Amino acid sequence: MGFRGEGALLTDGAPVDVPRDAAREAAHEELRKAVYHQNEPGPVERLVDWIEEQFGRAVDDVASPLGGGGHAALVVLLLLLLVLGVVLWRRYGAPRRAARASGLFTGAQGPRSAAQHRADAAAHAARGDWEDAVREQMRALVRGLEERTVLSPRPGRTADEAAAEAGRALPDQARELASAARLFDDIAFGERPADERAYRLLADLDQTLGRTRPVPAAVGGGTA
Repeated sequence: MGFRGEGALLTDGAPVDVPRDAAREAAHEELRKAVYHQNEPGPVERLVDWIEEQFGRAVDDVASPLGGGGHAALVVLLLLLLVLGVVLWRRYGAPRRAARASGLFTGAQGPRSAAQHRADAAAHAARGDWEDAVREQMRALVRGLEERTVLSPRPGRTADEAAAEAGRALPDQARELASAARLFDDIAFGERPADERAYRLLADLDQTLGRTRPVPAAVGGGTA
């Protein structure tokens, strides 16, 4: 049975109408949604291109046994999107864009001091619960800055916001603070596994910040 593309004929002369271009365009638009491009766009782009190529071939191979027509292309499209969804879910997990906006102390067990957060972090670390250890240690770091009035207490503040604000008062540690916030986000929102090294990095930075004096704000345009 011969079949090649849109408008081809079966061997008995009956026309086959498979809207391959329309189906491929639908797949193209679905595959290029922003959620699939949050991380490592290079490999994802290559995956999209490969799937588009396979889609075209699959329509040619599958449409005829299925009887041709738009139903064959739709079946192939749905199967390919299902496979892609499973691959991307296993690689990146659920989209976390909204979660990244969560406040650093959201879900914490009531107001706690920096010392209490440090103790909780150390207890989690002793059990090997590195994700919870990282979470509590980041909270201890920020709470410590609040207790020293480097930061003013503010509900809903994210790790990124805390790092940016603290970096202005502690410019020598601004880069380390930004790196710590990124590390916390990557671990807390499921994109990177926590480990002892991440916990130690935050704990060491917490100690360094405790020994660092903030830079006074400039008065009258001069440098304090």
